[in-house]
Amino acid sequence: MSPSTGRPATLVVAGAVLAAEGLLALALGGYVAVETLTARASDLVSALAEAGLAVVAGAALLWVAWGLWQALRWSRGPAVVTQIFVVPVAITLIQGGQYGYGVPLVVAAVVALAALLAPASTRALVGEDDMPGRGSPH
Repeated sequence: MSPSTGRPATLVVAGAVLAAEGLLALALGGYVAVETLTARASDLVSALAEAGLAVVAGAALLWVAWGLWQALRWSRGPAVVTQIFVVPVAITLIQGGQYGYGVPLVVAAVVALAALLAPASTRALVGEDDMPGRGSPH
């Protein structure tokens, strides 16, 4: 645990990875929107929808990262599911020869998953009494 915050380092790492992914998605969404509006995309509606989706996804990732930083129980599920979805996207990029995008993405997903599923993160997010085999029986 970090002495000043009471958060385990694994939760800080997971939150940082999700925040970085969120910021990247926001930046890419903004970039696509600007390029679409200035370069006259062939399919304006699809390009703007793609940009909007990226911005919403980025904002959602930042919200989940904030939840992890606060050690809020609800944040673990969306964080894990997001990383599970990132892995096939990264693998597709790698198979397509886009190593510069795919490799960092798969590394980030694996690091985030390992941090999210670490015992210290589980204790911080679920609580000692709620872990299987611990606490009082109900």
